[in-house]
Amino acid sequence: MTDSFKPDPSDAPDQSAAPAQAPLAGPEPSVPPVRPAAPIPAATAAAAGLTPGWERATLEKLAFAALREQQAARRWRNFIRLAWLLALVVGGWLAFSRTAPVTDKSSPHTAVVEIKGEIAAGADASAEFVVAAMRSAFEDEGAQAVVLLINSPGGSPVQAGIINDEIRRLKEKHKKPVYAVVEESCASAAYYIAAAADQIFVDKASIVGSIGVLMDGFGFTGLMDKVGVERRLLTAGENKGFLDPFSPQTEKQRAFAQAMLDQIHKQFIAVVKAGRGERLKESPDTFSGLFWTGEQAVAMGLADQLGNLDFVAREVVKAEELVDYTRRDNVAERLAKRFGAAFGEGAVRALKSVPALR
Repeated sequence: MTDSFKPDPSDAPDQSAAPAQAPLAGPEPSVPPVRPAAPIPAATAAAAGLTPGWERATLEKLAFAALREQQAARRWRNFIRLAWLLALVVGGWLAFSRTAPVTDKSSPHTAVVEIKGEIAAGADASAEFVVAAMRSAFEDEGAQAVVLLINSPGGSPVQAGIINDEIRRLKEKHKKPVYAVVEESCASAAYYIAAAADQIFVDKASIVGSIGVLMDGFGFTGLMDKVGVERRLLTAGENKGFLDPFSPQTEKQRAFAQAMLDQIHKQFIAVVKAGRGERLKESPDTFSGLFWTGEQAVAMGLADQLGNLDFVAREVVKAEELVDYTRRDNVAERLAKRFGAAFGEGAVRALKSVPALR
């Protein structure tokens, strides 16, 4: 039979419906398309109680709320800035002003002036500060007496002499008593000042005395010879290099310095004798530069009796209220002095590179 087989087209597989060849990776996830939200139907808005234009009203409320929040934050920042400015003004006023004693002049009190630390120009216990404080204390009508509260190892005889002279002048002018109260120490120039007081009160363990004068320094001439260093000092004047630590000291220069010390020592002794008078029980050691305890000082007549500041105000002055008249450097002045010292140190270092004429 010659009939050939012809496939029926209807029996062929539908190519359009056949699945595509599977990819090597898994099927890609389908992402739903983003469509804008449908507006709320008018019927639904009416059912919810929303009036037409509610979107605009809501946006306005949000905008006003954000504006009020910004205004509140701005007011708070301004408040913080004003508070800092006020703090700076108050701090500056406190820094640049010295605290003056506040008291009712009609109220009886005991005036206190502290003399603490080294007695030297520029220090808290300088003649400038102590004298200014004493003048304020004496001129106050309510001050029944002036108490010098002393805790100092000494210092400059010049500064001490100025204070001693002013104490005697103010006592004579204002007719008010002056008492010295010693805490830990009252030695050398500090005792020079205390000698002008009407009475000296000490603690039994205080250090009192050291009535003497010294001038100290160093000499490096022997060391320089050993290390082979030559000192080249040019002067106009035979004794211009006097007390130079790198130059030898002649016997003439030594005798001259000793004569100066002896003269200042005699001035010191005269001040002590004038201040203590017959109370002083002089011995060979009294003016030798030795120092003693407060208990020994009372026995020697260098002090009058044991007692502290409260005891003197209560039992001697009869005015227990204490008012401090002490003058001190304020913060700004201390910073200025430190800056000046640092600047001066830098200038000295710069000038050391060239020979200086002094």
